[in-house]
Amino acid sequence: MDIFSIKDLIHTVGTIGLVLIIFAESGLLLGIIFPGDSLLFTAGLFAATGKFGLNIVAVAGGAFIAAVLGAQVGYWIGKKYGPKLFSRPDSRIFKHEYVVRSRTFFEKHGSKTIVLARFVPFIRTLAPPMAGMGEMELRTFTIYNIIGAALWAVGVTMLGYVVGDSIPPDKVDTYLLPIIAVIILISMIPPFLEYRKHKKGQTAS
Repeated sequence: MDIFSIKDLIHTVGTIGLVLIIFAESGLLLGIIFPGDSLLFTAGLFAATGKFGLNIVAVAGGAFIAAVLGAQVGYWIGKKYGPKLFSRPDSRIFKHEYVVRSRTFFEKHGSKTIVLARFVPFIRTLAPPMAGMGEMELRTFTIYNIIGAALWAVGVTMLGYVVGDSIPPDKVDTYLLPIIAVIILISMIPPFLEYRKHKKGQTAS
């Protein structure tokens, strides 16, 4: 999705639509197609420049609530329906060992994963269902879900607001594309580092 599509999307759906998108991306698999980082940042920037009538409190607060609730729903979906996919070890697509691996992973890295996943496209959508599927404790998931949602939804939105406050309203479109390009590149760093770590581990073994 290019910058012009993001701008048009925010203009079309407004604050309520933005909140619903963040809800979907935070735990419903259908939300995996949305660029949440770019949407939040752009909405914060537009709120600072008075574009489309966006209010920073409504955008940041609504995005935070939507991020928390969306992930909680994703966790519930994974916990309730995930294991059924693995009920038969001889399944053509899935294997029961995947559930065991998922459970072990979240027991070891669960809290860190839930927070950091917020900043990684696609992973933030998959992490809550996987946490539920891996039987991560609900209380632990909820605590770190709230922390991650605050850092991501509020943090990215406020970053856009701060940056937008220093940009002349007539120059928004000029600066928006390179800024969002940087955001996308930054969001790719965690999975890249994890990939390198994984490859090094394979080489060492």
